[in-house]
Parts: sequence; C-alpha cells; structure tokens
Amino acid sequence: MFNGKNILVTGGTGSFGQLFIRTVLERFKPHRLIIYSRDELKQFEMQQFFNQSCMRYFIGDVRDLERIKLAMQGVDYVVHAAALKQVPAAEYNPMECIKTNVHGADNVIKAAIHNQVKKVIALSTDKAANPINLYGATKLCSDKLFVAANNITGDESTIFSVVRYGNVVGSRGSVVPFFKKLLEQGVQKLPVTDEKMTRFWITLPQGVEFVIKNFQRMQGGEIFVPKIPSMRIMDLVQAMAPDMPVEIIGIRPGEKLHEVMCARDDSHLTFEFNDHYVISPSITFTSKGNCFDENQLGEKGGAVPMGFEYESGSNPHFLTVQELKRYGL
Repeated sequence: MFNGKNILVTGGTGSFGQLFIRTVLERFKPHRLIIYSRDELKQFEMQQFFNQSCMRYFIGDVRDLERIKLAMQGVDYVVHAAALKQVPAAEYNPMECIKTNVHGADNVIKAAIHNQVKKVIALSTDKAANPINLYGATKLCSDKLFVAANNITGDESTIFSVVRYGNVVGSRGSVVPFFKKLLEQGVQKLPVTDEKMTRFWITLPQGVEFVIKNFQRMQGGEIFVPKIPSMRIMDLVQAMAPDMPVEIIGIRPGEKLHEVMCARDDSHLTFEFNDHYVISPSITFTSKGNCFDENQLGEKGGAVPMGFEYESGSNPHFLTVQELKRYGL
C-alpha cells in the first residue's frame, strides 16, 4: 500500500520511527519517506544508515503548525509518533508535556486536513486508559482529538485512527535497558517499585507490524489495541539477574501498579477481534460510517461483555521467566 506513496513520521528518529522506516524500505518502494523531528543530531546519525533517494529529513517541532503544514505537503500517510513520554518528567513539567502531546496533536490534525492526507495513525499508550498521571492524561486528550477529527473532516478524504499498546521491550527509558545498565555497573541490588507490579509486553517489531496492518484495517475513528502478553516485574528480575536481591523503592510519581489498555467504562464501545481489540468512538459521526465490528479487510469482531477490562494484572496470558529469557535479556 505504500508503493509510490509519500509517508511522514513525526518523531521519526525515535525507536519506533527508525524500525518503521527500515521495515517500509525493505517491503515497499515509497516515493518519499519524511522524517519530521526536532533533534538535528539524531537526524544526522540516522542519515548514516538511511540515505536512500526517497528519504527526506525535516527539522521541526509538532508545536509549530506552519512548519508541520509545510512538511506535510503532498503526503499520503502520516504516523504521529512524536511525544514527551517520561512520566516523572511530565509530572514536573506539565505545560511542556501539554504543548507537545496535546497542542502538537492538534497541529498534526490541522496540517493533515490542510494537505488532504489520506490516512493518519497516532500512537498512543496504555497510560491513556484511566489515566492517573499527566502523560496519560495528555495522551487520552490526544486520542480524543484524533478520533473527533473524523467528524471535522466531514466528506473530505482524510481519516484518523489511533494505535494503543503497552511498554515496548528495550525502548529508551523502559525497564529492560535500565536494568541492563545497572547490571553492567555492578549493582548489588535491583530497584523495584513494587513486587506486585505488572506490565503489558510488546516488542518493537510487533508494534511496527501492528501499525502497518492497521493502515489497511482502519476506517477512521477506531482505537486499535493488540492482544499481547503481560509480565510480572519480579519474573523480569529473575530472567535478567537470577537470585539478584531487590530493593523496593515504592511507586514513582504518576505510576500505576497495573496498566489498562481497554477500560471497563469503554466496554460498551469495545469489540474483540482475533488478535486485537477495537474501541469505537463514543461520538456519532455525521458523515462517516459508525459500524466498527468489521474492518476494511473484512475481519469481523464481536462485542465484549459489559464490564470487560483489558488490564495487565488480569490478562490471561503472562510470560514465564523462561519465555522472558528468550527475548535475549
């Protein structure tokens, strides 16, 4: 679907952006692949690996509407991956998080509509479901903006959807590289916030595959949630450093014991498919389809029971210590 097309990735120098670009280059022949980000050093480093003739590097911030409008000229597909993601940093710098995650999302929507982009997928997070921290609250707001944007476009061609998933294994700032660094430094104990903590588990390739697939599935307005396993933090410790003592340091500001991806309060809007869930819009679109139990690939889903919640602590699929070890931790 990307052959001969123009694709733009906001925050394209991040972990997701780099693997998404690599995957698209390996499978398709795009006309243009545009990296839109504000870090010139990361762009320079990325150019050493991705220097194909279709590549374009555009320095800019999603906070800058005019700049993102210019970058999006002639673009067919957009992946919005730019965000401020560190939970404690967002708690201490709330307005900076709001400017990027909320105002930036609004700017991406305006630029996409202005340039008549065909499809836009925004990346979300499990922290957007029943948020208790500012990062999650801004991503929930972003999700609502992208869903409602389908009503703004009316009969225009641009459609918007959201992909929500949990912690990405090995991504910057996540627990696996954090533990690895501490072990390399020779620590005698690993810091654990709470022994009962659980998290959803998805690899970066799985996340990229899910996004690409949903460009084909989307009709606009859905929140796509993959079916993925959970892990227990103490099992992760055993997989990475067997018999290593831990130090319980307590839950950090804005942190949850368990994460949710489909909230109980959204159960009346949620459909279960073979390998994913879809949360349909709470609003009714006036000029677009409002049936979300079948997607554009003809896959059919069924309504979940009332009160259904997709939570890392009650997920039926937990990774064992041996399974965690297979990820090369």
